[in-house]
Amino acid sequence: QPDGKILIGGRFTSYDGTTRNRIARLNTDGSLDTSFNPGSGADDNIYALVLQPDGKIMIGGNFTSYDGTARNRIARLNANGSLDTSFDPGSGANSTVQTIMLQPDGKILFGGSFSRYDEMARMRFARLNANGSLDTSFDPGNGANNTVYSIAVQPDGKILIGGAFTSYDDKTRNRIARINP
Repeated sequence: QPDGKILIGGRFTSYDGTTRNRIARLNTDGSLDTSFNPGSGADDNIYALVLQPDGKIMIGGNFTSYDGTARNRIARLNANGSLDTSFDPGSGANSTVQTIMLQPDGKILFGGSFSRYDEMARMRFARLNANGSLDTSFDPGNGANNTVYSIAVQPDGKILIGGAFTSYDDKTRNRIARINP
């Protein structure tokens, strides 16, 4: 973070003896930052964690709730660790979110092993509006045929994805594909 503090997410349930279910923030010396309070945190693993320019935090993983509120595999947190309820993913992703990337316009790219987002078909790659709704103007077609693990945005706005897939939108693409925005 700009202040030197460090956000961590993963499979852990405590940090230095304090309960912190799968997410915590550390001070610059590695001690737990107790001003970051995730409540009961995520109920399963966090695989992706991205800090937004406004200080809010996007998380993705295999969780189905955050601090007791249903959030299927993707959520946004306030800077203090609480759930940002202005980000509404609806029913969310139906399987694991492995990676999240912010676009300069504030839209949110994410990938994983899911095949649906908020009850709409999206094969392992999708884009959200800043409020958590699916960006239906971005059509990934038939998407990837296997898990997307990594996303990068090029300076020209084109999107690179990497993963275990061998095709993207029914075209042979062995583990890497470039997508027009």
